[in-house]
Amino acid sequence: MEKKRYVKIFFAVDVETKQALAMLVTTDGTHDSRAFPELLEKAERHGKASRVYADGAYDSSQVHELLEQKGIEAVIKPRRNSRSDTPSQPRRRAVTLYKRLGHTHWAKLKGYGKRWSVETAYSTFKRTFGEFCMAKTMSNIEEEMMTKAYIYNTLINL
Repeated sequence: MEKKRYVKIFFAVDVETKQALAMLVTTDGTHDSRAFPELLEKAERHGKASRVYADGAYDSSQVHELLEQKGIEAVIKPRRNSRSDTPSQPRRRAVTLYKRLGHTHWAKLKGYGKRWSVETAYSTFKRTFGEFCMAKTMSNIEEEMMTKAYIYNTLINL
C-alpha cells in the first residue's frame, strides 16, 4: 500500500508589511533547507532581501553559505545540537555567537522576534483557507495555493 503524500507549503513574508512575497509548494518529503534557495529566489523578485528570519529547520551550511554569498544577514536559530566546528564559516560564526550569548540575548540582538510575522502570516493563511486543497494534481495544487496567497495578500492590504 502506497503512503499518502501531503502537500507542504513554504512562505517568504515581508516582516514589515506581513505580505507573502513568495510561496513554494512541495510534497512532504522536501526538507525546509532544500526548498530555501528556490523560495529565496522567488522572494527576491520583489526586491533585495537584507535579512532572513528563520527557525532551526533552515539551520544548514548550505543556507548560511547562500545568504553570505548574497550579502543577506542570516537570523536563523541554530538547532539545539549545533556544533561550532562545522566546516561552513558563516554557520560556525552564527552558532558560536548563539552559544556565547544564549538564546535570550541572541534573540534580542538579532531581532529574532520578527520571525513571528512569518508564523502569523502562515497561521492566518491556514485559518482563512483551511488545511486542504480541492485540486488533485501537483500543478493544480500549486495553482490553487498561489491563488489563495494572492487573495491573502489582497485581504491584508484592504
